[in-house]
Parts: sequence; C-alpha cells; structure tokens
Amino acid sequence: MNKHPAHKRTLVFFLVPNFTMLPFSAAVETLRIANRMLGYPAYEWRLSSVDGEKVSSSSGIAIEVNTSLAEERRNISGEHRPNMVLICSGIQIEDFNNKSVHAFLRETYNRGTAVGSLCTGAHVLAQAGLLNGKRCAIHWENLPGFAETFPQAEVYADLYEVDSNLYTCAGGTASLDMMLNLIGQDFGEALVNRVCEQQLTDRVRNPHDRQRLPLRARLGVQNSKVLSIIELMESNLAEPLSLVEIADDADLSRRQIERLFRQEMGRSPARYYLEIRLDRARHLLVQSSMPVVEVAVACGFVSASHFSKCYREVYNRSPQQERAERKMTLSSARAGVAA
Repeated sequence: MNKHPAHKRTLVFFLVPNFTMLPFSAAVETLRIANRMLGYPAYEWRLSSVDGEKVSSSSGIAIEVNTSLAEERRNISGEHRPNMVLICSGIQIEDFNNKSVHAFLRETYNRGTAVGSLCTGAHVLAQAGLLNGKRCAIHWENLPGFAETFPQAEVYADLYEVDSNLYTCAGGTASLDMMLNLIGQDFGEALVNRVCEQQLTDRVRNPHDRQRLPLRARLGVQNSKVLSIIELMESNLAEPLSLVEIADDADLSRRQIERLFRQEMGRSPARYYLEIRLDRARHLLVQSSMPVVEVAVACGFVSASHFSKCYREVYNRSPQQERAERKMTLSSARAGVAA
C-alpha cells in the first residue's frame, strides 16, 4: 500500500438513529490523532444520514451531518468517492430497515470501496446481503438475535473482523482497535504506537480478543471444572446436553457436578442451564421479531407452552408480555425524542 506522505483516505460515517457515541467517537478520534502525529490530514471524513438532517444518538446527543444518502450515492461515482463507508448504529437496530441504504451499500461495495460497521451496524450490512458467507463481528448482546436472523453470515464474538473489503467491529472501544488496524496497514507499526501513546492505550488488542470478561471474572468462579462445564452449556443452547453427556465430557460423575454447582453457583446444574437458555431467549425476544415458537426452539425448548411456563417462572411475565413491554418502552422513547 502507498505510504507516501501524500497518501490520503476518505471515510464516510453513516449515522443511524440511536447510534452509540462511544464507538463513533473512538473511531473518529483515533483518526484525528493519527493526522496530528503525521502532521497532515491523511484521514478525512464526513458524516452522513438518510435525509441529511442531524441524527440523535442513544445518549440523546444529536450530531450534525455533512451529506444525505442521495448525495453520497452521487459521490460514489465522482471525484468525492470515499475509500470506506462505515455504518454507525446502536440500540434498536432491528427497527431500521431502509432499502435505499441497502442499495447504496451494495453499489459502494461492488465498486470496490471498503464497507464496514461499528457496534450493531453489521445488522444493516447483513440486511443488504453483504455478509453472506463472510466473517463479521457484532456486539455480544446482539449476537444471538443476529445469528438467528442471518444464518448465512459467519458471526463471531470478536472485537472486529476484516474479511476482504468488509470491516465490522463489536462497538465500544473495539472501533479504536479496528481503526488502529487500518492505520497500521497504511503507515506501519510506528505510527500505531504513537497514536496509542496519545490515547493512553497500553496495547493494540488482537481482533480475536474477547468482547466480554472471561467467565472466571464475570461469574466470580474459580473452579476450572465448573467454568469448563458452563462454557459447554453456553455452546449448546439450541440442543441442550443431558447431565450424563456433560458428566462424560467433564470426566466427572453426576453427583460430583451437582455438588460443585451447589457450592459454586448456589443452584443445580439443570437450573443454571435453564437460566442461561432463558437469558438467550430474552435477548431474542427484545432484539428480533422471531415468533415466540421459533425463539423457544432456538433455545432448546420442546414446545412454546413449556417455554412460556419456564419464562414466567424466572421473569414473572410471559414471553409475549416481555415483547409487548419492549414495544411500549420504544414508543415512549420515540415520543420523548419527538417532544
């Protein structure tokens, strides 16, 4: 890649309503600092939205943009053609479904321009059909619903993924890591290190580093056997394993597993397994439009009635009530923004 001092790259940050500020600002600031270290604007960017009007983030802060979707569609075939287009989104991404945006992304990608996403933006890329058979990353909280909705995409709980000309990251500070990767491609490790020093970042994270805290830290559990069993459970939610199968894999007896879980988790292994399956079901209910019966099957329940019974027992409301409450919350939030 050309590393001549005149090297420049132009990015378009396309803002979706309720986008998350942290990954957006982390990405822009990383590029700004790189420019400062280089002494010239190697990275230029502009902000865009569907109608060219300002966009409110999930924190309620509204950001002014430079261009509309119509303008950017003209730009991709002219002198203002960008080198990369990044979709910036956040909560309630399932409610954003704009066919014109999808067409724009496909045309941009087909013309050889890099396309990517921050936080939950992979959802928009998948809707556009760009992630079929491609590796991608999305925020861990949205991963269950995304995997069920877009089974042809190869989604991972990584910080970020680069597959050919597609860049996706999980949001949060992972956008910083993805931008550092881009800067490294363009200008090498020395500049990356200088940017990290300015950001008080002590290391460049590997794209495949964990998004979430390790189970040991997240659960406060130290017993390695219990941790390995929980990882096994989390990997088999759609088709739950029997306690006999778990015992065989862990090389323990059923009684030993029962005793370990009582000591470490304060509940039986069967109860804990049920709770993590229901937790996944809750994510699917609030983040997707999957029918309740499909959510039940995806989380290993033999029938919708059994699923509803278990769900009500744990959350004190039915799956249908969970989804209805979410819709009411979204309506109230929209009304608040409109006011």
